[in-house]
Amino acid sequence: MLCSVCGIRSRSGPPPPMISLQKLFGKNDIFFDLLEASAEEALHSVQALEKLISQPAAERKMDELILTRRKDKKITEQINEELCRTFVTELEREDIEALSNVLYKIPKTVEKIAERVIIAGTRLSDVDFSRQLTMMRDATTTVVTIVKELRKKLHLEKVKDYNAKLQHIEGEADKLMLDLLQALYAGERDPIQIIMLKDLYELMEKVYDRCRDAGNVVSHIVLKNS
Repeated sequence: MLCSVCGIRSRSGPPPPMISLQKLFGKNDIFFDLLEASAEEALHSVQALEKLISQPAAERKMDELILTRRKDKKITEQINEELCRTFVTELEREDIEALSNVLYKIPKTVEKIAERVIIAGTRLSDVDFSRQLTMMRDATTTVVTIVKELRKKLHLEKVKDYNAKLQHIEGEADKLMLDLLQALYAGERDPIQIIMLKDLYELMEKVYDRCRDAGNVVSHIVLKNS
């Protein structure tokens, strides 16, 4: 259609859609919320494992641990979806993905430990896992704390301290693993018990490793932004 005043052809039809500034510049808070929620589920999984191991073998159920991992899987999926929808993020996209992937692996590994414990039944009723569980709880609690530091505008010294704690826990876990294996091989347990315990010890070690990895990712993020 020609304008009667200037003779310029005007565009017919509805106006072009407005660009969402929130979408363009990113919904930064949601990534902090989701990463913190994922870290909380990692801690929750260890607490659920402690509860499961404390119960008689016949009463142990996976329900709480399965629910925790499903919740964490949904959180991880939401992080991936938000990364696809958001153009600009306060944290670099690859850092968000790296931290999300490490956090997701913690409850996944803890669930595997619980599965082995249930399969073992009463075969391991004389085994004390309290030291390993305490270290896993300390490690995942520290992971929650260090992930929350990301929202607080990246305090480098605090993050270094928390990461050092995670490194220390992982180092102490390695020493404990060697002591346990030495006692296992030198003892008089039957071969099936030895196989079961070795499998459990290795899975527990992976939990400490994943927590250490989470600390390393956060430290890397903070160092880049300091």
